[in-house]
Amino acid sequence: MTAQPPPRQPPPATGEPLDAWPDAGAGEGGGAIVDIDGTLVDTSYQHTIAWGRAFAEHRVEVAHWRVHRHNGMGGDQLVAAVAGDAVEARLGDAIRASESHRYGELIAEVRPLPGARDLLAGLRSLGYQVVLASSAGRAEVERYVAMLDAEELVAAWTTAADVERTKPHPDLVAAAAERLPGAGTLVMIGDTAWDAVAAARAGLPSIGLLSGGFGAAELHDAGCAAVYADAADLAANLQAALAAAAAARSTHGAPVV
Repeated sequence: MTAQPPPRQPPPATGEPLDAWPDAGAGEGGGAIVDIDGTLVDTSYQHTIAWGRAFAEHRVEVAHWRVHRHNGMGGDQLVAAVAGDAVEARLGDAIRASESHRYGELIAEVRPLPGARDLLAGLRSLGYQVVLASSAGRAEVERYVAMLDAEELVAAWTTAADVERTKPHPDLVAAAAERLPGAGTLVMIGDTAWDAVAAARAGLPSIGLLSGGFGAAELHDAGCAAVYADAADLAANLQAALAAAAAARSTHGAPVV
């Protein structure tokens, strides 16, 4: 039997209900909110190293495995989650600035994950509108969109400027959903437990990928309706995955606003 990874620190308390939500009955096609880091581009370990170096730069001891366990959270949530509220209050902004600089030193290593563009093209071919969901800076997100040659495949994308709170709060999911006013049913695709938690808090089903280094069991436990190895695996099984997400949505119902 495979040993399970140690439990995560619990996420912050559930966010407030969404102020607005696209009409689930509008439009013929669905909408897909797709995470970028670790889902479409291979950044998980560069971010882990960048955060580790940023903490070390400010003489805060945090093991890299603990950082990795919180990948998927934005920097506004991650510092306190891995180092505590006192570190966040004293050094949070400085550590985030250092991480941004350190990640900038590594970003040239980043490549698309296998099947990333095929996944986006597959969603489009099934009539889904796609929004890329990220809390990274605008230049970074646009770099990834260009790297994926995805501008013609997606309806829009989000950046750090669009939300005050990042995952596991539902704000980023809500911001992405607002860019899909004509879509019918919505689904979230991501690679971390925090993607699934944020989607669930927004009332959406999610599909998980193992490409961020999270295990299948923990992605299911976080709320994913289906889990696949990576974007290529999901692209090859897309209709089945979307059917599983639709079944999960039917079971849990639409978001309460």
